[in-house]
Amino acid sequence: MENPIPVTEPQKGRRSFKLPSTMESVTEVEAAAEKLTQSSGMDEDDSFRVVMAVREAAVNAVLHGNGYDPNKQISVSFENTGKSLVITIADEGEGLDPAKIPDPLAPENLLRGTGRGIFLIRSFLDEVHFRQLYPGTELTLVKHLTPAEGKDTNQNLDTK
Repeated sequence: MENPIPVTEPQKGRRSFKLPSTMESVTEVEAAAEKLTQSSGMDEDDSFRVVMAVREAAVNAVLHGNGYDPNKQISVSFENTGKSLVITIADEGEGLDPAKIPDPLAPENLLRGTGRGIFLIRSFLDEVHFRQLYPGTELTLVKHLTPAEGKDTNQNLDTK
């Protein structure tokens, strides 16, 4: 069976939307992340990591940021630049200081649930940025598409 759409290069584009602070919205964000990773040509393992990180960020926005307040929304943006996937999720809550997030690997926190989502997000993605919005917090997640992790892309340049 022939593939009707040859995937030679990642599909570029941007999609933005707002959703109510519900778990149904988290599911919608997760599904959109999965479509983004698939359209980018990302392998299954990296796709799983990105989708899980996006789900964690959306849960944090709905639960911790907006406190399930039906009068507050989450803002979501997905972008494929051709070199990276850039996902932005913002809430309308009171804000978050990332320096105050407990380390889930510290012995006193091993049995606590706090801080694990941010830990996973940071572990699975190449860049994670927090920005205070007053009100709210914006989390920008970046996953690079082309260079292999841990390799300097300049090493591959031919300098004859």
